[in-house]
Amino acid sequence: MSSTAVSTPSRLRLPKWAAPAGVAVLFAVAYLVFRGTATLPHDKEAPQFLAVTDLREWIDDHRNDNPLFLYFLNYIRLFVGWLYDLFQSVLYALGWPGITGVMGALAWLAGGWRIGLAAVAGVSAFGFLGLWQSSVDTLALVAVSVLLSLAIGIPLGVWAGLSGRVRRVITPVLDVMQIMPTFAYLAPLALFFHIGAPAGAIATMIYSIPPAIRITALAISEVSPTAVEASSSLGATRRQTLFKVYLPLARSTMALAVNQTIMMALSMVVIANLISAPGLGGDIIRGLSRAQVGIMLPAGVAIVIMAVLLDRTMMAIAHREPHTGPSRVDLVAAAVLAVAGVALIPVLPTTWPDSLTVNFVAEVNDAVRWAETSWYGVTTSIKDLTTSALLNPLEALLTSAPWWLVALAVLAVAWRVSGVRPALTALGCLLAIALLGVWEHTMQTLTTVVVAVFVTLVAGLLLGVAAARSPRYSAVQRPILDAAQTMPAFVYLLPALALFETTRFTAIFASVIYAVPPVVRLVEDGIKGVPATVVEAATSAGSTSGQLLWKVQLPMARQAILLAANQGIVMTLAMVVVGGLVGAGALGYDVVVGFSQRPDFGMGFVAGIATVLLGVMLDRITQGADRRPSPRKRKST
Repeated sequence: MSSTAVSTPSRLRLPKWAAPAGVAVLFAVAYLVFRGTATLPHDKEAPQFLAVTDLREWIDDHRNDNPLFLYFLNYIRLFVGWLYDLFQSVLYALGWPGITGVMGALAWLAGGWRIGLAAVAGVSAFGFLGLWQSSVDTLALVAVSVLLSLAIGIPLGVWAGLSGRVRRVITPVLDVMQIMPTFAYLAPLALFFHIGAPAGAIATMIYSIPPAIRITALAISEVSPTAVEASSSLGATRRQTLFKVYLPLARSTMALAVNQTIMMALSMVVIANLISAPGLGGDIIRGLSRAQVGIMLPAGVAIVIMAVLLDRTMMAIAHREPHTGPSRVDLVAAAVLAVAGVALIPVLPTTWPDSLTVNFVAEVNDAVRWAETSWYGVTTSIKDLTTSALLNPLEALLTSAPWWLVALAVLAVAWRVSGVRPALTALGCLLAIALLGVWEHTMQTLTTVVVAVFVTLVAGLLLGVAAARSPRYSAVQRPILDAAQTMPAFVYLLPALALFETTRFTAIFASVIYAVPPVVRLVEDGIKGVPATVVEAATSAGSTSGQLLWKVQLPMARQAILLAANQGIVMTLAMVVVGGLVGAGALGYDVVVGFSQRPDFGMGFVAGIATVLLGVMLDRITQGADRRPSPRKRKST
């Protein structure tokens, strides 16, 4: 008996790229058909802008008779103002001899004689630069902001570290706070707390709270359960366990929380000058408004010096071994330095002598003009090529496409990359932006962000891969990255403005050099985190260096690379909005105009909200991609 095999015809399988290509063709056809319709052009006199401006006028008129202000918000403002005046009065009373001696002594106790002498030199540099009073005002503002941030953030962080429920509730709030560009904090705070030092301190406090809460919660949650169980078995109460087990064991990580809070505060106090906060921000904003790097540079150098000194001091405390303190020699030296500084207060003038200042504004402006003239051909070529090849075509595409088509495209991309929930979140953000009336300017900002992120990721991947594969190169690059991540965001506008004047590309260039360092670090750490056994197996199988990178290291470092993309997007968006001060236009310009021109406050306020929505949209898409399994893993499961 014979049997014949009946073969069933196999179904025709389309290649993987067919479906995405088909969807892309449909979107392209829809764009060609509906181009120029439903574009939602920007209207400076939109009703929602005028309504917010009228709300501000009403609040200003009723600030002293409305119960919310009279019995709550005004008291907060008065308390923060009193605290700032207290710190400022103490620093002014110490004068430059006292501040130099006390700061040097504290730094010496924290990290030894090198950091102590660096603190003395750094504090003296504020005077040499002719910025003594502005630097003292900035120190007072940072001290108040950090004190309030830690007073609120550390208890919340401890609570979140001890309670998973609290951590789940507070995490989304912290995510949104860290996504929000710095400008977005200013409009609501100016609305409720007016302008001046108290509003600037409160804005800085809110901006710098998230790392205090996050890192404290992480430090508490990582305390050894064995130590906690041993404490409980010995009859310790929850309060005793907290103060004798959790906090001592988490001390070094919590010192890092203090350090990051200080760094965030220094980034914010400069921008807070837009709501009349005192300090070095005034010199930087004035230089930006006049496009004069010579005015900005001394203040930028002073901010960098302050950031580096505070960073090194706090990191020395964080890296110190538990139960170890300064030696007797360090105690004596620090005491002598502090006493000498205080003793010189009645002898020397409290303000830095004008005869010991150095003014190099004219020289810097001349050098910038020489650089602009000498490098005009190179910088103009780079700027024009990027503008014509990337910025203009992408902006024309986004601003001429119907708003509903852009929303559908974002929904499709987000769904494909991150899943249903992030896609719906992204769609909701875009719909809210459309309702706010800033669609056109949001698309212009999105254009700048996309181009800046593209350049950032290319540069970050190249530098990160090079550092991961060459320990010698990594050793050279790491100190540069450390210094770059210490500097406040505004400092990056200095070289950008010097090279490219006030244009959209200036904001892109500043965004790239601001966002590249964390991207490089994450890529490097991700590739180095690939197990050595996997690398050895691939090498023994005959893989070349290029095959090892493309087929093993990059795929296995996917999570770290996606996280790098997420951080690059968030930091780029923050910097692009700041770039409104140097010609970036769009939402950043709207925010700046809203602060500088009272009739446009509503437009600036709404632009700040749109910036937050844009940031949430981009963040959720990339975070969703980070959490999803790789395509290979999805296929295997």
